[in-house]
Amino acid sequence: MTTADQDRRARRFEQIIGDSAALKVVLEQAQRVAAVDSTVLIQGETGTGKELIAHAIHNASPRSGQALIKLNCAAIPFDLLESELFGHERGAFTGAVSQSIGRFELADKGTLFLDEVGDIPLSLQPKLLRVLQEQEFERLGSGRTHRVDVRVIAATHRDLAQMVKRDQFRSDLYYRLSVFPITLPPLRERLEDIGPLVEYYVEVFSRRMGKRIATIPQEFVNASRDYPWPGNIRELQNVIERAVILSNKEVLPNLLRPIRPASLDISAREHFKETERTRILDALGTTGWVVGGPTGAAARIGLKRTTLIARMKKHAIFRPPAPA
Repeated sequence: MTTADQDRRARRFEQIIGDSAALKVVLEQAQRVAAVDSTVLIQGETGTGKELIAHAIHNASPRSGQALIKLNCAAIPFDLLESELFGHERGAFTGAVSQSIGRFELADKGTLFLDEVGDIPLSLQPKLLRVLQEQEFERLGSGRTHRVDVRVIAATHRDLAQMVKRDQFRSDLYYRLSVFPITLPPLRERLEDIGPLVEYYVEVFSRRMGKRIATIPQEFVNASRDYPWPGNIRELQNVIERAVILSNKEVLPNLLRPIRPASLDISAREHFKETERTRILDALGTTGWVVGGPTGAAARIGLKRTTLIARMKKHAIFRPPAPA
């Protein structure tokens, strides 16, 4: 590879903000795997930037001149997911009034990013395994085999290894997806990056809104470093966007309350769980228990609706009964 090629690939990662040791490990892994066609499994909590890393890998790869096709497996109903992946012929099922091309065909010669791959149902996993191994498939309602040349990057916030142990995910598919695993650190493990991230998003949102922010108080930066960020970078973006909206006299307001352990005997993990539960309850109370939508609790916290519902179940949070 020439020096010019190396410089061009390095620039693909410049939009990823941060200089922490944890992030440097991720970027080094991403740069290494970008040069080859191996399947990549990006793991990490919701909001850590898995899609951004997938974009960077594709853009730094030999396939960068071809399409990057994306599919959020958690956002598609189970009965439609197979058609989304592989396409269908007219009349293949009720409502199939015309032929449809699936994401694998659309991504031919390029890259397919499968987000939330842990949500693919067990019944569909053998067909995904086949196309990963053989690079061939059939559309629904057709016996014709289609061959493709697709590089797959998958991502999930789930622990697939544990799902394999619970028979919720096929072990052979897991091993095929995790040829090159990359684990993204949560924002609370990237404290050095919070300052640069705050500055970056303040600039982005102030420019977008036509507002000038001349001062970012140190109080806000300190509170940002103390806060556990359960929604990670997505939550940080949302907080800064709200802060820019509410800013007066070119000063960014501090919307974060200091987080202090309730007791020195409480472990850091238990404290984080309690903080997350309190934050979810606060958001639900503010929105009148509306979970989804642009003004719902999920958007306020910086989580996907399905992720918030899962965390509500984990913390045993249930809507209180209406008064009689």
